[in-house]
Amino acid sequence: MVRSLWSAATGMIAQQTNVDTIANNLANVNTTGYKSEVAEFKSLLYQTTQTETTSANGENKPISAQVGLGVRNSAITSVFKQGALLASTSDTAFAIEGDGFFAVRTEDGKINYTRNGNFNFNTGGGNTLILSTSDGLPVIDTNGRPISINTTQYVANKITVNADGNLCYPDESNNPQPIGIKIGLYQFNNPSGLEKTSDTLYIATAASGAAMNENTNNNLTKSKIRQGYLEGSSVQVVDEMVNMIVAQRAYEMNSKAITTSDQMMELANNLKR
Repeated sequence: MVRSLWSAATGMIAQQTNVDTIANNLANVNTTGYKSEVAEFKSLLYQTTQTETTSANGENKPISAQVGLGVRNSAITSVFKQGALLASTSDTAFAIEGDGFFAVRTEDGKINYTRNGNFNFNTGGGNTLILSTSDGLPVIDTNGRPISINTTQYVANKITVNADGNLCYPDESNNPQPIGIKIGLYQFNNPSGLEKTSDTLYIATAASGAAMNENTNNNLTKSKIRQGYLEGSSVQVVDEMVNMIVAQRAYEMNSKAITTSDQMMELANNLKR
């Protein structure tokens, strides 16, 4: 009965983590580029109460008796499915159709990746404008350099971006022409292995594999960039509410198991009276 107390307690802890994950999904239902997360579980060690040969007359038993010792959270996995494309009035709003990620350079000089394409042109010193995130992190091009334009040559609000990510500027005939700068898009063999940080940013890890540049890797299916759109979160509110109900019921059942074990121990303690 003491074993059942601890097993049920692990179930309550695991379901609390599950509810925490669901709550985080619901909190980010309107976060641009957010990917829903799923809590995964695994069983703990099993305790053998009878071996395969413990029969009364010494005969071999085909099946042993093992009792599980509970459950624990094994992983919280992000589901990288395509989010809905939402129209935006900003000329520097970009959504990705496909498996690619934007790359940005953080303040410590490291490269992070994101699906949030809500960018802006910020002053970069001198006569330059730098394409950056809402937090001021510069966006990286296909060559690994921050995307910057010279204001003496180009007017920022006239720059457009085609589906391949090329920055274009109108010529004398008002036809957009590439200016030799292309927004970098990168893919991973296992995007679920990316390490999540704040602000919908991800860091490449050994589990995710190294970032693969779509511009230089011909084995990848190329993503498309849609200017004037943002990718909404992939959270489905109805699914999350159902998952929350299931998690709540599982939590209640584990609490009932603890209550039942306590009542049985109370009965055993009262046998002497």
